[in-house]
Amino acid sequence: MPDDVNPGAARRPATDRRSYDVSRRRERARERRRDVVHAARHLFEERGYTATTIVDVARAAGVSPESIYKSFGSKAALLKEVFDVVIAGDDEPVAVPDRAEATAIREEPDLRRKLLMYAEQAAVRAQRSAAIQIVIRNGAASDPDLRRLWDQLAEQRLTGMGMLAGHLATTGELRADPDAARDVLWTCISVEIYDLLVLQRGWSLPTYTDWLGRTLVTHLIGD
Repeated sequence: MPDDVNPGAARRPATDRRSYDVSRRRERARERRRDVVHAARHLFEERGYTATTIVDVARAAGVSPESIYKSFGSKAALLKEVFDVVIAGDDEPVAVPDRAEATAIREEPDLRRKLLMYAEQAAVRAQRSAAIQIVIRNGAASDPDLRRLWDQLAEQRLTGMGMLAGHLATTGELRADPDAARDVLWTCISVEIYDLLVLQRGWSLPTYTDWLGRTLVTHLIGD
């Protein structure tokens, strides 16, 4: 439509156009990053860490290897990004403790219900992340970068369980002291337990979830 017919429609201010262009570029960059993480997850789970190269990931994602190195820095850092996404369930910049499901646990007044809610959420995260965690664990035996990453994830899990145990202790109903509660939580949600019961013994997710919930309740507050 000519400008003299509808002058307001065709004359967007230059600042608006620049803002629109910047937003579009950022969204395209995020989409490309998401494609890389998705491709890397598939290849890491299918081939393992050593057999997956940045060139393979770049080819699968339709980007250049150089762009992956520029965005992530290294293959180990890319694997860490994959882990972060599968744990959270998406690539939104919101930490797991700050998400709605974690808030629901904190706001639940009943301790037993808190533990069962946590077990349900932990089981879903384990289902999403187990394959990638096993890739990291298996690679840690021979790769120093993955050894550091595996140790880092274990320490982060311990810190998170310490925070959860501290919250649970505020109810005054914990049978265990906070440090012991932290260690029980840290152990029960480990990928080693999920691997043994679900991946090796074939337990269903509901069966594993029920076991996890009952185990936490029994050890932390009693029957």
